[in-house]
Amino acid sequence: MTDNDSLAVSAIRALSIDAVERANSGHPGAPMGLAPLTHTLFTKHLVHNPSNPNWIDRDRFVLSCGHASMLLYSTLHLTGYDVSMEDIKNFRQLESRTPGHPESFATPGVETTTGPLGQGLANGVGFALAEKMLAARFNTEDTTIVDHRTWVLASDGDLMEGVAAEACSLAGHLGLDKLIVFWDDNEITLDGPASWSFSTEDVVKRFDAYGWRTLEVDDGNDLGALDKVMEEAKQSDGRPTLVRVRTTIGYGAPTKAGTAKAHGSPLGAEEAAAAKAAYGWSHEPFEVPDEVYEATSQVERGKVAEEAWNTLYASYEEAHPDLAEELERAFAGELAEDWDAALPEFDDGHSEATRSTSGAVIQRLAATVPELVGGSADLAGSNKTMIESSGAVTRDLFAARNINYGVREHAMAGMANGMILHGGVRPFIGTFLTFSDYMRGSMRLSALSGLGVIYVFTHDSIGLGEDGPTHQPIEHIASLRTIPNLRVIRPADARETVGAWLEAVQRTDGPTALALSRQNLPVLTGSSADQVSMGAYALNDVADPDIVLVGTGSEVQLCVAAAEKLAEEDDLAVRVVSMPCMELLADGDPDYADELLGGGDAPVLSVEAGVSFGWERWADDHVAMDDFGASAPAEVLFEEFGFTPAAVADAARDLLEEWEDDE
Repeated sequence: MTDNDSLAVSAIRALSIDAVERANSGHPGAPMGLAPLTHTLFTKHLVHNPSNPNWIDRDRFVLSCGHASMLLYSTLHLTGYDVSMEDIKNFRQLESRTPGHPESFATPGVETTTGPLGQGLANGVGFALAEKMLAARFNTEDTTIVDHRTWVLASDGDLMEGVAAEACSLAGHLGLDKLIVFWDDNEITLDGPASWSFSTEDVVKRFDAYGWRTLEVDDGNDLGALDKVMEEAKQSDGRPTLVRVRTTIGYGAPTKAGTAKAHGSPLGAEEAAAAKAAYGWSHEPFEVPDEVYEATSQVERGKVAEEAWNTLYASYEEAHPDLAEELERAFAGELAEDWDAALPEFDDGHSEATRSTSGAVIQRLAATVPELVGGSADLAGSNKTMIESSGAVTRDLFAARNINYGVREHAMAGMANGMILHGGVRPFIGTFLTFSDYMRGSMRLSALSGLGVIYVFTHDSIGLGEDGPTHQPIEHIASLRTIPNLRVIRPADARETVGAWLEAVQRTDGPTALALSRQNLPVLTGSSADQVSMGAYALNDVADPDIVLVGTGSEVQLCVAAAEKLAEEDDLAVRVVSMPCMELLADGDPDYADELLGGGDAPVLSVEAGVSFGWERWADDHVAMDDFGASAPAEVLFEEFGFTPAAVADAARDLLEEWEDDE
């Protein structure tokens, strides 16, 4: 290694220190310890083009320990990405391109949004799996057009998180040999020594047991050793690779190096100056000499790499025009023409579970949306998520479109984020609605990052019956509705289920959750696939209602039956509204929503077999679940908890009486 390499390492450290000091917040310790690693990786091994961060066949780099964000920003700046010195100076400031934790939508060169530990590692497994699946689909005997690696940098904290164990176990099972993970073994967590909570586990042996290859570097400052181990890691032996790298957090800081004090707080002016002196760095804050830029810039190397690929792609396109067209369309996130032409239609009175309808829709979409890939957390038969025309992905068959995630809900969701960020594939994943809690962290990041993941949640209420309250979601739909940018669609019947899938597949700026029934539901007169896009609509033509009944999912049929009862017994004009998606209604025309729900001239009663939280925006009173369910047949439970036409009619009468008294 040259003197300029050492100088570049010092520049990463100094810029990271300067940015944290200026912001008066941040995590300087990991960048100080890991600067040799990222410098070596980005300048000698990572295949990337700073001038085009979205080049299809680039290597992907994931900073799973997102608190070390200045390590990434400094490295991106020095290697030639569109991350300016002004951006570095604005670290952690409002609307900055250098936020406190990396955000894929904010900064060129940042592949995924990380910070909650373990998430980036699961994303990395998703990146690596997407690469394998696309290579199997698009590579030919004469041309390898998809061929890149995923590099992940993870901390002790990442490896403690359960999502990391789930994801890494599956990566070993699948033999994702282009996945390389560096473990920053600095023996420090935020509270203190890692040994306080992480003393008996042999991480290397654990990854051996997962089916990974394990390599080690005893001195994270040894540039030669880092270069050598990266070269070795690139030589596949059929397994993913873990590289244990021993580093010193806060390297160079005289009193804080190797301690938790270097983890999550600025060093302070005196300690910062002393650390820079230890590096031999005498420049002013945010000053980088020209020779460092000359030594670190990867713009030319990146252009050469992409141009070589472009030349290869030109011959591929000539020889395989149909494949090339499909590759470009898939990465552009565009749907094929007439992708929705063959979706099923249903007559009034037809009865089936909305999970079954969803399964039928998946089969039709699988034929017209070839980038659609599915999977379930060991519940494919119950979720109806299996693409029947394809087999399951194995280490020997990546051309398949079904992924057996096993009982790993959190890894499944984290991997789906990585897959869609990789590009070229469109994942949908399934489990029971009650288990959405296990994957909430990844779902939140999906919504934050604007990722079009599709969540297929079945067994959506007490209607699942005998499995009992451990499996009956009560608060889950309301809870998911609180996540910004997540659309929750609970269809009332088969027609609305088709509409739910239409909305989900077309959406590219955020995730969609489908909440589907286990029990059969009749196709309702007046229901519509197309009107799901409105969020809510009237099932019957009642121009001047005395009361409005609004429901979702399986409870809409109760509203219909209660309306008939109220009309016959009380001579009331009752409008029935199906509201499959609150978010779509809220984002639409407020005048439409107001008029639909009576315009303030009639009371509104909501009916949903879940907590009433969130319905106060739309309704004056609620038929809802105030407690957990029970184990019994579904029809018994609906009777027990007041979800019958008679009970809904009685609640409507009570609300009308209160409404008239208030007037």
